[in-house]
Amino acid sequence: MSARVLVVEHQESCPAHLVGDWLEAGGCTLEVCRPYAGDDVPALTAYDGALVLGGDMGAHDDETVAWLAPLKERVRDAAAAGTPMLGICLGHQVMAAALGGRVAPNPRGQTVGLQPVGWSAEAATDDWVGGHTGTEVAVHWNSDVVVDLPSGAVVLARTPDGEVQVARFAPRAWGVQAHPEVDVEILRRWAESDRDDHVSMGIDQERVLADIEAAAGALPGHWQPIVERFAAIVGGAR
Repeated sequence: MSARVLVVEHQESCPAHLVGDWLEAGGCTLEVCRPYAGDDVPALTAYDGALVLGGDMGAHDDETVAWLAPLKERVRDAAAAGTPMLGICLGHQVMAAALGGRVAPNPRGQTVGLQPVGWSAEAATDDWVGGHTGTEVAVHWNSDVVVDLPSGAVVLARTPDGEVQVARFAPRAWGVQAHPEVDVEILRRWAESDRDDHVSMGIDQERVLADIEAAAGALPGHWQPIVERFAAIVGGAR
């Protein structure tokens, strides 16, 4: 029997996509929970692992996003139980907030486009990202960042500007601020939604998308092995 991974999808435009494909390639079976469509968030501990995806809402928007508070409770339970978890962008931020950290808008503004991954010394021995090559780049598309880490969390990578890029929040709970799951097709939908804001900020969307498209052949080589390593952790947790 394959390892079961719960995928928490916050909105239709932010699917697991490539990361989901790579988890399946690594031997996992995915069950997608869509709370925006009325699904209840089940106990993450009922699964072998969990993937929490991105979205437009903020990690502290509990009063306006009904499922965030229950999800945070499930994250705390899973962290205590040692259930492997991976959060992407908003998911990374929600996990940080659930475990005692704080998320806020990046004072430098929205980060859009390719960024090098600034691995820390601690990343070399991390169970999840310990197999990184040191040459990874990642797609960012975020306005908020983790500004205060939960107690005991470890920074595994920072952006060139110093924001938390990858973190280990608990022994088996990780977050990545970037978007390894996306391709240019998904990003074009996001770009359309953000077009007016990007014009006002002077962001050249077509240049950004062209740069990402040019890197599209290399990005799976950077991230698929890392995601499949998470799949192996999930499989081992069974």
